[in-house]
Amino acid sequence: MSIQIKICGIRDEAAMDAAAEAGATHIGLVHYEPSPRHVSLEDAAKLRARVPAQTKVVLLTVALQPAEMEHAYRTVRPDIIQFHGGETVQWMAMVRKLLGVETWRAVGLQEKATLDRSRKFVGKVDRVLFDAPAKALPGGNGVTFQWSILDGYDHPMPWALAGGLTPDNVAEAIATTGAPLVDTSSGVESAPGVKDTALIRAFCDAVRSAGREN
Repeated sequence: MSIQIKICGIRDEAAMDAAAEAGATHIGLVHYEPSPRHVSLEDAAKLRARVPAQTKVVLLTVALQPAEMEHAYRTVRPDIIQFHGGETVQWMAMVRKLLGVETWRAVGLQEKATLDRSRKFVGKVDRVLFDAPAKALPGGNGVTFQWSILDGYDHPMPWALAGGLTPDNVAEAIATTGAPLVDTSSGVESAPGVKDTALIRAFCDAVRSAGREN
């Protein structure tokens, strides 16, 4: 099984190059000022230009207004927009339609009932990303959740797994959930917002090994 890998919160060229060389299928750029992983749209556009053609760029946004969202998209030209705030289903569907861009929705997962509620996103976004419940930041908190919640769940749409994933625990997470795509941010950092190239490589290697075993 080939498992896709997203390295999120990239802020510099060295981390970008390391993620691409290690085989990440997706690169995440965070445009949210309170986050230690925030990048300006101008810097995001420069990083985006370095990404190999086979690697997709995900722009993470939090509750942007319509004009801000369009400006962000036109400036960075990401392959995917990831919603990580309180955006309504209607608003996300409109962005997807008007901009013609793939969209993901992050969902904080604490109980099985949340899985049923997440079905409202079917046909409105292209993928849901199950993450630990939001804390001070909507994501990137380095916290896992109870993966067994996803065990045996019949997913009605494409999905991904996030929340405290590291090179040491990602194989167990994949084995428990069957995740087709895994997303890490703080799990490959030496300090908040500072990516560790060795950890990026170790994470990608661990995912590939888990994929072969599963």
